[in-house]
Amino acid sequence: MSEKSWLRRLGVVAIAAFAAAAAVGVARSDHSAKTVARSWPSGPVTLVVTFPPGGGTDTLARRLAERLHHRLGHPFVVENRSGASGNIGAQAVARAKADGHTLLVANSSYAINPAVFSELGFDPAHDLTGVINVAYVPSVVVTARDSHWPDLRSAIDAGRAGLSSDATPAYASCGNGTPQHLAAGMLNQSTGSHWLHVPYRGCGPALIDVLSGTVDLGVVTASSALPHIQSGALRALAVTSVQRSTLLPDTPTVAELGVTGYELNQWHGLLAPAATPPAIMAEMRRSLGELLAEPTMQRDLKGMGYDLVDSAAEAFPDIIHADLGRFADAARAIGLTMN
Repeated sequence: MSEKSWLRRLGVVAIAAFAAAAAVGVARSDHSAKTVARSWPSGPVTLVVTFPPGGGTDTLARRLAERLHHRLGHPFVVENRSGASGNIGAQAVARAKADGHTLLVANSSYAINPAVFSELGFDPAHDLTGVINVAYVPSVVVTARDSHWPDLRSAIDAGRAGLSSDATPAYASCGNGTPQHLAAGMLNQSTGSHWLHVPYRGCGPALIDVLSGTVDLGVVTASSALPHIQSGALRALAVTSVQRSTLLPDTPTVAELGVTGYELNQWHGLLAPAATPPAIMAEMRRSLGELLAEPTMQRDLKGMGYDLVDSAAEAFPDIIHADLGRFADAARAIGLTMN
């Protein structure tokens, strides 16, 4: 082989070797990018619940933790940090390391609290951001089976006409500053009615007194009231969502009964510290979205009394932001404050 041919062949080999090395480098680079993108979780994840054990939000968090552990291979630990209508738990997550390993499991109370508490200890509009909206649950106006309130309209009319505590209906809520408290306040404000508020420490205790007839009406989560409605012990008068709930398809909405524009549908979702890197946020949304799309998980949610979400995970921060504004307006209109 001539020197010229040998050099030409050597050049071809060198170019091929360079191309192969470059391809390996690209493959390694792609692999590294995927490794970074799929690095969540890299260890145990804490799900901070802002309410005590046994409630709806806690039960939902534990179901998610169980399924996520099975799906992703890392422990998901539920930690209950209740108090101040969820502000204590939210503050703890706002101050946690922004690496996707400490998340907040909260409901619409998160967006109501800034309107009713003068001091939160964190900024809900900037310190935390929504990861994904897991499910909705509307509130429902209920009364005991043998109650003398045949429908919502009669209770509203009585609230308008009542000049004494004997004539004015009383309603039990799941607590001061809860979505149910706000839902009833919005209803009163929209209709010119006035129901006496009897706050309880949770929907369960509220339902006990509605079932016994101690309190005329209850404004509680549909999921907590559902077993009693199905058994016939309670009658559902209206739901607070903009559309009829899949849980109670025969129960009209408040808006259907003539209260134009009325709606309060309580979301349950996961939030993370606002400084969480975009790559980790994207991976959390992908993993959680895939879990929530599983038929088994959807059956679980429906069985627990939740309505499924039909919006993309990326829309959740906008939902929270919108609720922060409208709940502030609603609380101001009805004079709802807590110090």
